[in-house]
Amino acid sequence: MPRRGHHPDPHPYSPAYAAGGFAFVSGALSVDADGTAVPGRSEALDAALDRMTERLATVGGRLEHAVKLTYFVTDVTLREEANRQFERIFSHPRPARTFLEVSALPYGATVEIDCIALLADA
Repeated sequence: MPRRGHHPDPHPYSPAYAAGGFAFVSGALSVDADGTAVPGRSEALDAALDRMTERLATVGGRLEHAVKLTYFVTDVTLREEANRQFERIFSHPRPARTFLEVSALPYGATVEIDCIALLADA
């Protein structure tokens, strides 16, 4: 039976959803805990990863079990900082990743990250 994640925000979707032994995490923005856009480059990347990791945890997932992440950024030149973040956070073999530029993101954010992760208890 699929498990829906805790639904702390008023959005019409689950922050994370567990099904088939995997966690599917909705995109998390580069905002602080209060929902304010985080300025800076590496800081915004880290904020989005932190928010995504929090969402992943709502269904019992852990970042080290991630198999695929997608980065949506408003500036494609963030790729180098994202590469450094990946190298810092993940050991080999690293998860698959898609990295693409978008024209805008909600709430003035500059980064959004989603994730698919294997659930340890699956």
